[in-house]
Amino acid sequence: MKAEQFTDVCTYHGEGPIWDSVAGVLRWVDMLNGDILTMAPDGSIGRQHVGTIAAAMRPRAGGGLVVAVEHGFLLMDGDGHAGPEQTAFTDPTIRMNEGGVDRQGRFFCGSMPYDQDGPRGAFYRFGPDGSIREVFGEVTISNGVAWNAAGDTMFYVDTPTHRVDVFDYDAAAGLPSGRRPLVHVDPDHGTPHGAPDGMALDVDGGLWVAIYRGHAVHRYTPEGKLDQVVELPPSQVTACAFGGPGLDELFITTSRENLPDDAEPQAGALFQVQPGVRGLPLGTFAG
Repeated sequence: MKAEQFTDVCTYHGEGPIWDSVAGVLRWVDMLNGDILTMAPDGSIGRQHVGTIAAAMRPRAGGGLVVAVEHGFLLMDGDGHAGPEQTAFTDPTIRMNEGGVDRQGRFFCGSMPYDQDGPRGAFYRFGPDGSIREVFGEVTISNGVAWNAAGDTMFYVDTPTHRVDVFDYDAAAGLPSGRRPLVHVDPDHGTPHGAPDGMALDVDGGLWVAIYRGHAVHRYTPEGKLDQVVELPPSQVTACAFGGPGLDELFITTSRENLPDDAEPQAGALFQVQPGVRGLPLGTFAG
């Protein structure tokens, strides 16, 4: 299966695509430029700057967005007006990276060291009441996180582990436990190479995992078996999300970070493929 280029090159480090079901639009971030991109129904792309880093976002139930920025979280209303940043940590060598919302409407986001050196990051929960809690630490590059339809299982990627891990999830408490490996992405063997990054779930329980430096998105069965590969021209494939009114299109972000100017001319564009399965709807922030 091959993905097709869907937009011009419009990001330096494209990440975090979502289908905003409240607004009915596709959004993604140019993370390291601190911008949120929104595609209007006519195909035009709007850009809004939110801070030094625009790490991840999800729609709010009443309209607007919850956004993870460099060191914490902020809330945006339906008109795009942002409230103050609510700080999770202050270490200038650490930044937020990727996140998601559980089935109860809590927003989770993990952090990473800017230099990617050592497990100095953490995984945080931002509640609808404004509370912030560190859920676990010792994270190097916190990446994809997703919940199954029942909300009792959480999937998680810390990229340098080369794994997708699975947790039991206590929905009442909003806490994961019982971490164990589900998928191992071998960096040295098999085709393509690379490491797991962002991910999305389909209605059949399949995990669609972006393979950074692997030119691909992999689909794994609920048991962790690789059963489909989506190929892309850019090597730095960062994240994916199901979108469109029927959630039957897979949108895939790519990055130009650290690439020479004349390398991979399509890197930084958004790609699209129709994978033949519908996506599981993303959670909506309850705050």
